[in-house]
Amino acid sequence: MGVVARVSGPVVVAEGLADAKMYDVVRVGDLGLVGEIIRLVGATATVQVYEDTTGLRPGDKVENTGQALSVELGPGLLTSIYDGVQRPLEILQANLGDFIARGFVAAPLNETKGWEFTATAAAGSEVGPGALLGTVPETPLILHRILVPPGVKGTLSALKSGTFTIRDPIGLVQTAQGPVPLFLSHKWVVRIPRPVREKLPPTIPLITGQRVIDTFFPVAKGGTAAIPGPFGSGKTVTQQQLAKWSDADVVVYVGCGERGNEMTEVLATFPNLQDPKSKRPLMERTILIANTSNMPVAAREASVYTGITIAEYYRDMGYDVALMADSTSRWAEAMREISGRLEEMPGEEGYPAYLGRRIAEFYERSGRVVTLSPEKRLGSITVVGAVSPPGGDFSEPVSQNTLRVTRVFWALDAQLASRRHFPSINWLQSYSLYAADLEPWYRTEIAPEWMGLRQRAVEILQEESELQEIVQLVGVDALPERQKAVLDVSRMLREDYLQQSAYDDVDTYTSIQKQYRMLRAILGFGEREQAAIARGATVQEIQKLPVRQKLSRMKWIPEAGLAGAFDDLETEMEAAVAAAGRGA
Repeated sequence: MGVVARVSGPVVVAEGLADAKMYDVVRVGDLGLVGEIIRLVGATATVQVYEDTTGLRPGDKVENTGQALSVELGPGLLTSIYDGVQRPLEILQANLGDFIARGFVAAPLNETKGWEFTATAAAGSEVGPGALLGTVPETPLILHRILVPPGVKGTLSALKSGTFTIRDPIGLVQTAQGPVPLFLSHKWVVRIPRPVREKLPPTIPLITGQRVIDTFFPVAKGGTAAIPGPFGSGKTVTQQQLAKWSDADVVVYVGCGERGNEMTEVLATFPNLQDPKSKRPLMERTILIANTSNMPVAAREASVYTGITIAEYYRDMGYDVALMADSTSRWAEAMREISGRLEEMPGEEGYPAYLGRRIAEFYERSGRVVTLSPEKRLGSITVVGAVSPPGGDFSEPVSQNTLRVTRVFWALDAQLASRRHFPSINWLQSYSLYAADLEPWYRTEIAPEWMGLRQRAVEILQEESELQEIVQLVGVDALPERQKAVLDVSRMLREDYLQQSAYDDVDTYTSIQKQYRMLRAILGFGEREQAAIARGATVQEIQKLPVRQKLSRMKWIPEAGLAGAFDDLETEMEAAVAAAGRGA
């Protein structure tokens, strides 16, 4: 037991904690505010408190729990909404109303609900970390696999099926150190990555259904991506689209320091969303962590660790997990504020000198891995982090440190957003370093010509950017017909392919097969247009063809009957453009 010596915002200096360790969780004051030790000098500890410290004064008690900041992992995580330190907001609202009282403690998981556990391991067998003990039907979408916790190895002396709460023992392992009881849940320290057997190269794409991402700037399963953009450019909507439509099994959405109205929209809309594949509620495979900008700054710093630890837990079960962090800039601002309270030497723009290391440590916990299980189960975590640079300046420290460790850069453009072009990802500034790694998958699963089509489309968009400089000087009419055709095709790529409505029932999601047929149709039209121009046709004549309007509406072709509709479109397109060329 110690006492408060000094209070500075969320930072409290406590004396008399002789047996304390770094990152121990402490309870501060009469209300028992939750805090974490972040500096130790003898028996004097510096504590960052995850709640409002108003009313604390020197002499208040500080009690050390002796445990590091941990999350509880087990059945019941899915469909839950937590704050930054894994307090269930629905339970807090039921007990406290719409405002969170300081010092209130609620169990992260329901301790009274019975779960139907089906044992798959046999008593008497040798088990180790990650071994499958049995399953629990957590939701209709996700089968929860109960595994031997990391660090436990021995002989399974007892295991039984039945209905259990998370506090009921389900079995016993005889280890070298003695018997270890097994439960449906266990705890894990958030700042320590869960161990894996091996990390695998990124060779499988995360299909998102967003054309600009899947075609031009793909992210691999187990990869990392950054979405920097100024206010109002569509970061949150883009991440919500990824959460809804990506082919991940489990989604963890971390609202880190976002405005309250944005986070409220997420909390209000997600429970009502429908999973497009199963037609079940999307929340049955989603976990939300809400930490708004008016919540205590220290809890914001902890929220990303809470989210990535939960994601690692489902990865170890063999699932593909997508983690959305919105936004890491607010996380970095929390680190900057706490660093200032600690009187540490500031780095660039006042951020702590260890900013780059913290960001790298977070993103490095992603990856497609072989888990510790004896059957070498595969799982992945794909991390997509939004960055909110002040004024849209990508040269600021958070953006630059993020770009050093992420391999996909989706640059959101405020000018595109103001023109109502969404997703407002700038195709000239963005890049993906996974394209070459994913090429074998695209060749095998989609078409051998996929990468060639993608490269040709990129070249056309770049050529359009160069031609626009000439157009501004001399006008479009001064260009030769060949270059007018390039502008025509690039306009189709921008307006009919890259632009996509998140609120249209058909256009909100495009399968990778439909993306291939759309891209092939547009580029095929461009090749035929150039051929017709060589025979004397003009771009103006070709633009008046009825098939040109059908190409503009192909994004609304339903996924059912896809192949037949595009075959007919390409046949009509070839005949119409060829006739225009012969007429000329």
